[in-house]
Amino acid sequence: MLFAVGHSNDPDSQTAISEVLAQIHTTLAGTSPKGGVLFAAIDFDHALILHRVIKAFPDINLIGGTTDGEMSSVLGFEQDSLTLMVFCSDEVTITAGMGRGLSKDVTAASHSAVQQAKANHKEDIQFCISLPESLTTSGALILDSLKQALGARVPIFGGLTADQWRSEQTYQFFQTEVCSDAVPILLFSGPILFSHGIASGWQPIGKPGRVTKAESNVVYEIDDQPALAFYQRYLGDLPPSSEYPLALFDADSNRYYMRAPIEIHDATIGSIIFFGDVPVQSMVQITETTHDNILAASRQSTQQALENYPGQAPAAALFFSCASRRQILGSRTGEEYEQAQHCLTQPLPSCGFYTNGEIAPLQQHGTTYFHNETFITLLLGAE
Repeated sequence: MLFAVGHSNDPDSQTAISEVLAQIHTTLAGTSPKGGVLFAAIDFDHALILHRVIKAFPDINLIGGTTDGEMSSVLGFEQDSLTLMVFCSDEVTITAGMGRGLSKDVTAASHSAVQQAKANHKEDIQFCISLPESLTTSGALILDSLKQALGARVPIFGGLTADQWRSEQTYQFFQTEVCSDAVPILLFSGPILFSHGIASGWQPIGKPGRVTKAESNVVYEIDDQPALAFYQRYLGDLPPSSEYPLALFDADSNRYYMRAPIEIHDATIGSIIFFGDVPVQSMVQITETTHDNILAASRQSTQQALENYPGQAPAAALFFSCASRRQILGSRTGEEYEQAQHCLTQPLPSCGFYTNGEIAPLQQHGTTYFHNETFITLLLGAE
């Protein structure tokens, strides 16, 4: 497989996509890409950009979305920028699909995307990349619907689209179409190798508890006591915040995924709103971290992916990191991408974005989960 990346931080949409396409054309040297992922800041003219990409590569299967920051092997970490990775192969099948109207019927939209994308695959699907809406529908519900449509054995990677903390409207891309309230996907089948790693940098502290009352992303009680009391036991008068997320433990192991609190839902009863659904009966612990530990997690994620890579060496990398990580790291955010690169013996074409929630299995070929405040590395290559 051949991978190519372009990245521009020019604020003008026409100039930015011209720079991105020029960089990619130089790498491809006439080869036509089969698939691509586009990550764009919220204020670009997205329709113009998509039409330029499709005009340059008429046969590409393209998805993408808006971000809270971008990263690539061309410019490293940037904000208000535009980056595109394309995939070329004679043997790997890559197809795109889009489901619309998530808030009306999340199951129908997810199944529509999968049905559209699966139509041209003759071999088993190896994995899926998805970049769904984040503001109109539960990310966990979208993921559950995709898993149902694809089958539980197909791993899903990606992140929820963002709008730089405006919480107004995010956009999803499919070919030349700019949508909201949608779920775009890319499916891969054939002789493609992949592995992934996940790490957050947060460590559980204190005594575990069991969620005894919750509805969607609102937790009312932990151990039959107000959820706020569970937090106050360890944090005192500090309000729940993204700096102290909950670790939710996988039922079959000591692995955990993260749920970040947004705010107190109702102070009189002690309920808390989180950035993702929290299932009743989940075992949870409060977590803590430092800036250095958050940064080290990107290196740990990439190292984990390298150790699990099934071939000799990967040919490209995709990264999905959380908007809350970027907010907490502030001026040190650029170090996160740099840490991920420290594990690599040679530079890889790479691309990624800061998301409103990350998607990946907890382990290789395991069940896919919806994450908060996590750094995900996806390595790709050919057999």
